[in-house]
Amino acid sequence: MRTNIGKRFMGLATGALLAAGALLATAAPAEAYDPDPSVSTYYRDTDTCPCSGGTLTDPFDDTYFAHDAGGTAVKMELNDGGSFVGKVEFHPNDEKLWVYDTKNDGDTFYVAVGYASGGSYHDLGTFSAPGTSETMDLTVKDFDIPEGAYVDITVYDGAGRTDHIAAARGTGGAVA
Repeated sequence: MRTNIGKRFMGLATGALLAAGALLATAAPAEAYDPDPSVSTYYRDTDTCPCSGGTLTDPFDDTYFAHDAGGTAVKMELNDGGSFVGKVEFHPNDEKLWVYDTKNDGDTFYVAVGYASGGSYHDLGTFSAPGTSETMDLTVKDFDIPEGAYVDITVYDGAGRTDHIAAARGTGGAVA
């Protein structure tokens, strides 16, 4: 009789451990921002650059835009509950996208980039910071965008371009 009780106990314990392991293995990824972070967007006509300071100042590395005739730079700052969680910058000089994740909160955001030129739209992809344990994570993408093209920058909370947060698009956005 004792053998059956011992086997039952071991079976129950094993089942409980397997169930707990299954729950941990299927745990959902980090929660999305809810509500979405607020976004402050700043544009600079790079005909008048180099420029920095003022609204381009931030607690991480400040923003500096180089001179680029005919270009428009953009900086988007993301804040969640009064806490700076990231920023996105498009630099027309060399057509570079900078994506910063500035808070180790288990969440990130995704930046889709594309441009219109020659009567066609060109989707350059979706990018995010790497998500390490560093205080600030950074991804820099170097594009080859034709001069004068309107660049669309859209920030999402979801990797599949879901949960739109903010955008800088078309004539109100960046210009390469």
